[in-house]
Amino acid sequence: MYSRKASDSKVLTCAAVWRMPKELEPGSHESPDDSSSTAHTLELLCHLDNTAHGSMACVAWEPTGDGKKVISLADNHILLWDLQESSSQAVLASSASLEGKGQLKFTSGRWSPHHNCTQVATANDTAVRGWDTRSMSQIYCIENAHGQLVRDLDFNPNKQYYLASCGDDCKVKFWDTRNVTEPVKTLEEHSHWVWSVRYNHSHDQLVLTGSSDSRVILSNMVSISSEPFGHLVDDDDLSDQEERRPEEKSQEPPQDSVIATYEEHEDSVYAVDWSSADPWLFASLSYDGRLVINRVPRALKYHILL
Repeated sequence: MYSRKASDSKVLTCAAVWRMPKELEPGSHESPDDSSSTAHTLELLCHLDNTAHGSMACVAWEPTGDGKKVISLADNHILLWDLQESSSQAVLASSASLEGKGQLKFTSGRWSPHHNCTQVATANDTAVRGWDTRSMSQIYCIENAHGQLVRDLDFNPNKQYYLASCGDDCKVKFWDTRNVTEPVKTLEEHSHWVWSVRYNHSHDQLVLTGSSDSRVILSNMVSISSEPFGHLVDDDDLSDQEERRPEEKSQEPPQDSVIATYEEHEDSVYAVDWSSADPWLFASLSYDGRLVINRVPRALKYHILL
């Protein structure tokens, strides 16, 4: 959780670790109707003390493990925190800094769920960089990933080298981190800054984006997904009575496309994300505080499943 505080007439963005009430934790038997009648209080466990490093731009939990490691980005510093027993104290385990001309500042970061969770991607200005958390050293750099500021990043949950980025050039780009000279795919569907990009946790061909054009776009990026040819059926699986028609045998693989454009927001959409419980459910949040929850169109859902 982020907060702001004034220090020597300077405003700092800070971060802290909080514990949710047990009644709201996954697996709780309390229904939403029961919880709505009582106000629950979050428990403050510890602060991520960044006063020596500057304003906090991003915080990311280690994707797997015991939940004791956190990465934070503060100005030009990448900080790896170790949460002690009961998470009552955060100890700075290691750190690294951006080196270069001017006042370099991180804008976003994402912890990769692959490679035993030893890689983190960060964005600063128009660049995207990869870091090895074991040595806190840089492992790749895309100098001009976007024509303007990079706003957000996300890793493909099923393809370990694939990374999505978005920015103020109105574009969404997909990268193979083994060869970063050119993006493998670029989307140009938005008309203003793209603030957020998210892969579906289960079906990585589904990609959400949110923009200052007040729109949320759901795209089907099947050509660069883990199932680029859809669900194939072998000839051996067909019964003797069934004969596959010639046109079905030569059918082309599914094409990338925009599935749907959602225009329920009246202001800039700053965040989009998928439900961790239902792979077909997603939410978007705009500057005016409006939270909109939508579902993947039923026809597409059954096309993916069947």
